[in-house]
Amino acid sequence: MKAVICTKYGPPEVLQIQDVPKPIPKDNQILVKIVATAVNSGDVRVRALDVKGFMKTVMRLVLGFSKPRKPILGTVFAGIVEQTGKNVSSFKIADEVYGVTGFKFGTYAAYIAVSDKSVVVKKPTNATFEEAAAICFGGQTAYYFLEKANVSKKANSKILIYGATGAVGTAAIQIAKYHQAEVTAVCSEQGQEVVKDLGADKIILYNKEDFTKTAEKFDVIFDAVGKITKRQCGHLLNHGGIFKSVEGFDMASEDIKQLEFLRELFEKGKYKATIDKTYSINEIVAAHRYVDIGRKKGNVVIKIGE
Repeated sequence: MKAVICTKYGPPEVLQIQDVPKPIPKDNQILVKIVATAVNSGDVRVRALDVKGFMKTVMRLVLGFSKPRKPILGTVFAGIVEQTGKNVSSFKIADEVYGVTGFKFGTYAAYIAVSDKSVVVKKPTNATFEEAAAICFGGQTAYYFLEKANVSKKANSKILIYGATGAVGTAAIQIAKYHQAEVTAVCSEQGQEVVKDLGADKIILYNKEDFTKTAEKFDVIFDAVGKITKRQCGHLLNHGGIFKSVEGFDMASEDIKQLEFLRELFEKGKYKATIDKTYSINEIVAAHRYVDIGRKKGNVVIKIGE
């Protein structure tokens, strides 16, 4: 089968398309023919080993010293169940599914074998495979951090989202609005139409004003891109307010409940898949180059096959 191999840490050109053996599902696994995946900030960070200080050593120990031990990167997928192991009862052949693999990676490929108990569920019935792949990473990450900030338990919360146009930011706007929060989005002038369309109540353009000087106070500040600190903006929090950031040791864990929540929202028309660009698997280097720039609006999707 066709797969993208990360031959070493480095620029996008370290990614090579190769033929590798098609996985054979074990008794408790399903074999999924991947139709679409996505290139996320986490993918490019792993490919480039883009971490600072002692974290570089930690990441080498976790991922591999000179190159990833798991050379097929990619953490999200949407596709069709082609085969099931003999002990699998929760899925059947031809089911349309979507899922997240986390540090197991493996989704830049034509097929993947995953446990039927892993983070994989049936995709939204009204979503294309590209849309399903697009909502995974940002959606589950935003869900994780907003739940940690108790957004679902506090009606009418005032939330500031920094980096509101990325995969996580666009998801956070929609999930926060679903929980009836008042959302202030911080983004560039180029992204204001995106966040407005997703329901942001107020917009601060960081290329025109310093968001830290706003007179408003917030119950939650969520840094969706890992670029600010609580020290910079803590004075904007109400008493008992919460600051959360994707940067740091609190890493978003994946679980089935997150994907089921996103599926429910999507099927109800309460969630949109924000897709900036779509590439074929043969254009994986170009896709990584684009994400490296750091200006994508939402998600960059990779079409694998149909």
